[in-house]
Amino acid sequence: MYQFVKALKSLSDETRIRILNVLAERECCVCEVMQALEISQTRASRNLSMLYDVGFLKMRKEGLWSIYSLDKNEMPDYLVTLCDAVQLALRPNKVARQDRARLKKAVRSGGCAQKGDGLCIKESV
Repeated sequence: MYQFVKALKSLSDETRIRILNVLAERECCVCEVMQALEISQTRASRNLSMLYDVGFLKMRKEGLWSIYSLDKNEMPDYLVTLCDAVQLALRPNKVARQDRARLKKAVRSGGCAQKGDGLCIKESV
């Protein structure tokens, strides 16, 4: 039951729900999540880490980037159901639509930039 409660608590934050929404579209590095949600690197990294720790996300390294995606093939069924519920609930949501639209324009830069300049930051989890 502990893991289920932890999963529900992770969904009690708007930023984490919005992250699940964009990752349902495609895998993203931290800088793409930042661009899509218009949030800071610290906020994106902290919330991605929480979702990763619960088991919603998988992460792989690609050069300088940590690439996050939904891990529905490895998730317990209850996490898949929660992800599906988030997607269903956010389908008509204006903020969620705006996030998905910004995601279409989000890009990974050629390399990691210095902290604070709004571009991709080398990430470690």
